[in-house]
Amino acid sequence: MSLATSEPLSRRRILLDLLRPYRLRIALALIALIVAASCILFIGQGLKQVIDHGFIAGSEALLDYALLGLLGVIVVLSLATFSRFYLVSWLGERITADLRRRVFAHLLTLPPAFFEQNRTGDVLSRLTNDTTQLETVIGSSVSMALRNFLLLIGGLIMLAITSLKLTALVLLAIPFVLVPIITFGRRLRKLARASQDRVADVGAYTDEVIHEIRTVQAYGHETASTGEFNARVEDTFSTAVARIRQRALLVAAVITLVFSAIALILWVGGHDVLAGRISGGELSAFIFYAVVVAGAMGTISEVIGDLQRAAGATERLVELLTTPSTIIIAPQPTPLPQPARGAVSMQQVRFAYPTRLDTPVFDGFTLEIAAGEKVALVGPSGAGKTTVFQLLQRFYDPLAGKICIDGIDLTTADLNDVRRHIALVPQDPVIFATSVRDNVRYARPDANDDDVIAACEAAYAMEFIQALPEGLDTFLGERGIRLSGGQKQRLAIARAILADRPILLLDEATSALDSNSEQVVQQALEHLMKNRTTLMIAHRLSTVVNADRILVLQSGRIVASGTHTALLAENTLYRQLARLQFQLDTPVV
Repeated sequence: MSLATSEPLSRRRILLDLLRPYRLRIALALIALIVAASCILFIGQGLKQVIDHGFIAGSEALLDYALLGLLGVIVVLSLATFSRFYLVSWLGERITADLRRRVFAHLLTLPPAFFEQNRTGDVLSRLTNDTTQLETVIGSSVSMALRNFLLLIGGLIMLAITSLKLTALVLLAIPFVLVPIITFGRRLRKLARASQDRVADVGAYTDEVIHEIRTVQAYGHETASTGEFNARVEDTFSTAVARIRQRALLVAAVITLVFSAIALILWVGGHDVLAGRISGGELSAFIFYAVVVAGAMGTISEVIGDLQRAAGATERLVELLTTPSTIIIAPQPTPLPQPARGAVSMQQVRFAYPTRLDTPVFDGFTLEIAAGEKVALVGPSGAGKTTVFQLLQRFYDPLAGKICIDGIDLTTADLNDVRRHIALVPQDPVIFATSVRDNVRYARPDANDDDVIAACEAAYAMEFIQALPEGLDTFLGERGIRLSGGQKQRLAIARAILADRPILLLDEATSALDSNSEQVVQQALEHLMKNRTTLMIAHRLSTVVNADRILVLQSGRIVASGTHTALLAENTLYRQLARLQFQLDTPVV
């Protein structure tokens, strides 16, 4: 199936899936909509009765009955309109909330490769702005379009019943109205998609600049950033103006054509009344229905703009929802052994990042780590140290070879089970904009306060936590801005301790710390590493000295293995790395 064919089908299927749970409310809303439209059409007949049997016949009783019946119709119309508005607005809010939940849940299943190739701001724009567009359409525009479509069809039928001659004039005018609707509608859809893309560009640039505000200000880049932001805003404005111009031209063209047709009908119908071919009430009813038809066509032409914008937004959301994960989940996963031992092996692994497929990181890479062993990975930048961590966590899958935990190939295991076996302490610890307590128990949301406090004590974090204004309840701000580097690192270690997982990955966990902070963090790490299989990317001497084994990586290969002392004596590359990274005075020979 081609992409052009599959996208509309996907969009339709996704929207139907979202609407299906609310079939009853949709049915009630449709009933209310039909009742309201019928009442409006019935008003025309009431108007005819009032004029012909009330005013012209001079009967006060008939006038009273006609007006009383008209009042009853208006009451029913009000109740039906209230029901339609409430039900449709509720559906708009509910389906938008469901869609946001669905998109967000799908985003969390996508591997890092997706986010490396797509801007965060664009993804956020789709999750917020595009879903808001759908909310407007489902909660208002679709209802208006359906209501006015019913009025259009019903009005044409009532016109035909009232006067076939005048209806023929109306039907002659309809093609002239449909042509601009179709022509401008196509342009509007393209411009609507372009407008949403420009809004996403602004969001992506704003997210990047605000996230890196310190760098922006440190280099005095405020003026240049403002200029670039202004240029993007102006692009957004220009695209929006083009869309608005097309929509305004569409509405103006429809109004001009429709009301010109009404003027012609009045002229012809007026002469028929004077000639006695139709009554004054029939002409009044016909003009009422003609206005209803004209109003319906005008509203539909206006709503088409909203529908086209929603179509563009839906396309962008469907792109997200139909983006497949490159991590293939086994339909019947093999369970990892319990209790877990934590043995790790990589066998003849070949791997290249999706954005650099022509540059393999590994080609025949093999690694064996025994349960409980502490292994340090050292090597120059680009040697493949971080890639080992990425592959173990199944952020990527190898192009060839096997990666196993406790003898089970990760591609055959349950993905969540694999990640529940691994705890990570990164170089730049991730601190969320919430409390200390919630940050620590991020790895175990069901952990109680005693568990959290025990983990913090083991990570030597309680001393600074107790000094915070609200202790464990202290709000840490965006990315933990209220904490120092060493404090963030100790919270990350507390999180890993609380997770209590058999395999521990330390990604340069002390490289950015001063000597005092490093000493405290190193003590916490020693507590954390007990009885765990540990892989460490090392840039500090204190890290490698305590390792059972050091692996020296270069160009995706293990070129040496041994203890710190042995490698200093035997391996030239390690001596160079030790001198540069560990600041040793050992001469290079």
